[in-house]
Amino acid sequence: MQCEMCGETIRGIPKLIRVEGAELQVCSRCGKFGTEVQQPRRTDVQRPATGRAAPGARAPAVTAPAQRKRDMFDYMEGEIVEDYADRVRRSRMEKGLSQKDLALQLMVRELLIKKIEKGELIPEEEVRKKLEKVLGIKLVDMVADDAEKKTQAKITQTLGDLTIIRKARK
Repeated sequence: MQCEMCGETIRGIPKLIRVEGAELQVCSRCGKFGTEVQQPRRTDVQRPATGRAAPGARAPAVTAPAQRKRDMFDYMEGEIVEDYADRVRRSRMEKGLSQKDLALQLMVRELLIKKIEKGELIPEEEVRKKLEKVLGIKLVDMVADDAEKKTQAKITQTLGDLTIIRKARK
């Protein structure tokens, strides 16, 4: 194994140190450049089978692969409109509300409203629904289904479609 700091081959047991927030396995000479971190005991590591099973021991359980965590976009019904920040700001001003007043009505922080209006933050589903209800606006466009897209494609003809029809007539 090589030292992750100097690149030399580590003789003996490597040290786990933290340097600037990064954990590195280093040789004993480079260990002085950071703070030593205790190596966590790994309970999920299984020792290789030696062919003999201890009396009363069970076979190791097979775990399912980790699934991807769902994020806020998985729960949304449609796609958020591109000009959501302008819609929120315009509607808030029409109602005569300040950002602080709107934040109090929605029971969220004022900073959240500021970031949404600047377009720096896409509102989560719960906040989006509250904004739509209080301000009387729509922030989500429904995505067209695949069936609707196919019917639209069938209606329009291309130049290639016309040339095929003419060849069939001759």
